[in-house]
Amino acid sequence: MHASGAGARLLACAQDFSPQVEPTDADTVILDIDGLGNLFGTVHEIAHAIARRAGFPVNIAIASNPDAAFHAARGFTGISILPQGDEAKFLASLPLTLLSPAEEIEETLARWGIRTFRDLDALPDLGVAARLGEEGVRLQKLACGESSRRLRPVEAPPRFEETMELEYPVDLLEPLMFVLGRLLGDVCARLEERALAAIELRLCLQLENAGEHARAIRLPVPMRSSRVFLKLLELDLEKHPPAAPIVRVTLAAEPAKPRVTQNGLFIPLAPEPEKLELTLARIAAVVGEGNMGSPELLDTHLPGAFRMRSFGTSRQWAGKSAGPATLAFRVFRQPLAAKVQGSFVSAPGVRGKIVRQAGPWRTSGDWWTLSAWARDEWDVELSDGGLYRIYCDANTGRWFIEGSYD
Repeated sequence: MHASGAGARLLACAQDFSPQVEPTDADTVILDIDGLGNLFGTVHEIAHAIARRAGFPVNIAIASNPDAAFHAARGFTGISILPQGDEAKFLASLPLTLLSPAEEIEETLARWGIRTFRDLDALPDLGVAARLGEEGVRLQKLACGESSRRLRPVEAPPRFEETMELEYPVDLLEPLMFVLGRLLGDVCARLEERALAAIELRLCLQLENAGEHARAIRLPVPMRSSRVFLKLLELDLEKHPPAAPIVRVTLAAEPAKPRVTQNGLFIPLAPEPEKLELTLARIAAVVGEGNMGSPELLDTHLPGAFRMRSFGTSRQWAGKSAGPATLAFRVFRQPLAAKVQGSFVSAPGVRGKIVRQAGPWRTSGDWWTLSAWARDEWDVELSDGGLYRIYCDANTGRWFIEGSYD
């Protein structure tokens, strides 16, 4: 099949008829029609069926080998049927440029007056081999319509996705888990066939009210356990239930290469990522997603500002190792409300007179938002021997003890 500027449409049309499809160039595809006679009849009827399915002008050639069909489709308009054994006669009038010879060989043939497939076919075989080499012999065989190569079919990119239309709307979690278990089994089996794992699960639930409920679970490491996936989806749907009964379920997995680990003889075994992910999901269901993870400092001068990030793959600290610490600061969560009268400080569990002090240090930030803050800080040593950091909130005038030095 050949049509200028329609390579994608040709490929889609050919794949409707055969799984064995070779996109030979940008404007031509070759497909294997073996067995289509049982569905469409003679080769002429097969060719007309393909032309009707295409829906646009297309050149179709049917031959006993791929290269003969390729050159006929590029050289003749409409539908061409090449009888087996007469390919050379059928292709004889085609111009030699359809063979796309190398520039040096093309110049040589032009000097010899060779312009068509017939002219090249008429040359003696031994002379072509002696003067043009192996490439010349190959071109002569193509001009004769002789080819023994097999198709090089394009392999469609694998899709790890399953969809199921439900017979009746489902509004309970238990029957939905039964459906998801079946879909996960098929997706994981397909992943295993290709020696792949999943790094992300995407679930799309079509609701009875024409809406959609979409969820995505990003995994810390590639996994391929349908039981783990099912439990993760169950915990996620318990926290984020759909708003209406479900009529269709679509489950997709993003493939990734499975992880390869090498355990050391003297290194303690780490917990399996699958079991650890399930444990973290159960904890998140109890304490909330935003209350579990790894603390990350924010880019702000506000003391103690941080956020919780989801656990991911382990990363090694690439910075320089710090020198030995002389003091450690123990932060109070929450800061202790204090009273400061002259040089005396009192708070729950802390009482004493200020012996030495350093400060104040004024800091402020987020003045452009509703959560603007400003404070004056001091480091003080009390008569009880303790070292503390205290501050005064500039917005409220209240005193707090932020922490102590060990």
